[in-house]
Amino acid sequence: MAATRREAGAASPVDYETLAELRYQIRLFMRRREEAARAAGIEPQQYLLLLQLKGLEDRGPTTVGALAERLQIRHHSAVELVDRLVERDMVARRRDSIDRREVSVTLRPAGEAVLRKLALYSMEELRTEGPELVQVLRRLMPGRARARREQRTARTGGGGTQ
Repeated sequence: MAATRREAGAASPVDYETLAELRYQIRLFMRRREEAARAAGIEPQQYLLLLQLKGLEDRGPTTVGALAERLQIRHHSAVELVDRLVERDMVARRRDSIDRREVSVTLRPAGEAVLRKLALYSMEELRTEGPELVQVLRRLMPGRARARREQRTARTGGGGTQ
């Protein structure tokens, strides 16, 4: 019994209130993004696909498999999302000339326009609502800021006694 108490005492306490607040802040932001996507005429998952596509474009051709991974959905679900966006001329699909099984996806101007509108709205919301999210994260990781300050002090050689 004593070992069990020691183990329980050694474990970090769980801040359920702050964890719940973090989940609430994330969900609030996501719900607003979902509503904005629908108001722009696309489904939230389609917006997320467009965003991932744009975010990955400097890494070379983006495959349906990569999009599925980034969205954390099954491959066939990513294919369905791409199909719907192809129908709306927001993305284009191209088979690899060597491996015909490999399909890459690119943004089209219509998709780029919707994405830009939604991304600008997201950035503005992060500027206004983001500080609350950051504050909650800081409450969950109080030692992180101190550790960063100590690392900076060590790198610059300041703050120590001689």
